[in-house]
Amino acid sequence: MILEIVKYGHPILRTRGKKVESINDDVKALATDMIETMRSSAGVGLASQQVGKPLQMTVIDVMGADRPWAMEIDGKPVTGEGLMPLVLINPVVTEPQGEQIGGEGCLSFPEIVADIKRADRVRVEATNLKGERFHFYCTGLLARAAQHEVDHLNGILFIDRMDSATKASLSGRLKRLQKETKSKLGVR
Repeated sequence: MILEIVKYGHPILRTRGKKVESINDDVKALATDMIETMRSSAGVGLASQQVGKPLQMTVIDVMGADRPWAMEIDGKPVTGEGLMPLVLINPVVTEPQGEQIGGEGCLSFPEIVADIKRADRVRVEATNLKGERFHFYCTGLLARAAQHEVDHLNGILFIDRMDSATKASLSGRLKRLQKETKSKLGVR
């Protein structure tokens, strides 16, 4: 089922997700719906907060992306075939290395893209839908997506990572989006 994506201005986007304590049918169904929603919106990642569920869960799929990325498990490069889409439950991003600056957007901020500085390589540890803890290293777009989505799970938005000049140049669009969202919610 395709879920409604929460837009900037909704308070849930600033909410730190609760740890997922058990992998039950509701969690599995949410993961399936999030993947379908992400794909229908042409996204490469989607956090549970973006569909109104404040949990520590995100989905990522960079397989069809036109930007470079790499992934390695146990020191060996993997293609992502059979692994994507990734469902990351209670994920943690550590060991940031290097730097990349590149265009980044967000499904909760339609049509807004900005250059954002992120680590070029990170280690991601998470639980999968089988309840198994696993980890991998990634670079490029996958590293960017993992950092972006884990930020969401902690109430951090990509606009918080923008430099001040970029944020200032987008301030009118951001205020308009925030106002539209609050109006739909009946909040002033």
